[in-house]
Amino acid sequence: MACRISELILDAADAERLATFWSEVLGYVELDREEDGSIAIGPPDAGFGGPQPILILSPSDDPRPTKLRLHIDVNPTDREQDAELERLLALGATPADVGQTGEESWHVLADPEGNEFCLLRTRLQPL
Repeated sequence: MACRISELILDAADAERLATFWSEVLGYVELDREEDGSIAIGPPDAGFGGPQPILILSPSDDPRPTKLRLHIDVNPTDREQDAELERLLALGATPADVGQTGEESWHVLADPEGNEFCLLRTRLQPL
């Protein structure tokens, strides 16, 4: 028996803003809101326990002290990488420099709160 990732929790200064951003990036919908302001988002037809992990945006006023030890990689599903890059930038992502050479096949971006993530080249089939 093995484990699988069911949810990823991301601390956020503005949970609402990040929930909106990541919902647009991933095609997720709001699944739940907690009294502490946490917002759970996930696939519209599967929700918690489905084949994809959900994201929980958890309010926090602690500033990010260092580079994240975990980051998210995303792959386009309905367009090529360059078109998806334009879409993500229009949603509020910004290019991030983490020491890449410029020869990589992926793009390093940051969400509206500066959390780095990568846009990979390979186009995946939607679930």
